[in-house]
Amino acid sequence: MYGSNLPSLSWKQRLEICIGAAKGLHYLHTGASDTIIHRDVKTTNILLDENFTAKVADFGLSKLGPTLDQTHVSTAVKGSFGYLDPEYFRRQQLTEKSDVYSFGVVLMEILCARPAINPALPREQVNIAEWGMYWQKRGQLQRIIDSNLVGLINIDSLRKFGETAEKCLAEHGVERPTMGDVLWNLEYALQLQEASIQNDSSDNSANHIPEIPGWIPQVESVDTDCYDIVSDQVASDATTTSDVFSQIMDPRGR
Repeated sequence: MYGSNLPSLSWKQRLEICIGAAKGLHYLHTGASDTIIHRDVKTTNILLDENFTAKVADFGLSKLGPTLDQTHVSTAVKGSFGYLDPEYFRRQQLTEKSDVYSFGVVLMEILCARPAINPALPREQVNIAEWGMYWQKRGQLQRIIDSNLVGLINIDSLRKFGETAEKCLAEHGVERPTMGDVLWNLEYALQLQEASIQNDSSDNSANHIPEIPGWIPQVESVDTDCYDIVSDQVASDATTTSDVFSQIMDPRGR
């Protein structure tokens, strides 16, 4: 998405990558007998195959989550700067919601095509999570999206994506959604984007005016019966063409 000369990913591709990564994290949190917390969710740990299918990678910092009688796991803080759950950083209490926060940073990074932390930018823009939420809460997230996406994102899809990222980046873990909820919202954002593309295609098709042929066949004879243009049926009381022309040629008219 940035830092290379590769073609820019479309919004649909980015949503599909987010959905694939969300499925992986959702499986870690709920698919096994014990909850597994990745603890180092970031864009560089989301790998893509030749079909752009997302794979969550690097489980070196992963840790078993709390058991049924626990609310968290007390452990030393580990992870990547810029993606760390602030609540986990302060309290050293790890839950699966720490992965959710990190994934929220990933969502903003994918939308804006810039690193999670960029010290070269003005102070208020250094942290993508803080900068993104500044505009999201003002309903103007479109002001900082990747320039390659401008005009190509359905506004409802962007709104749903922004709301999802905002929930992931909530200050307190209990206020964040589960990865299952995140996955559902991302799939909905994708449906909104695909629906807008289909509507645009339908509109273009409906508004298309076929070219008028360069030749028009010459009518060599006209039947004496008059036809109703609307119903395309012979009128029972039709007048003859000679009657019609006689009325046109008669200066008195009808």
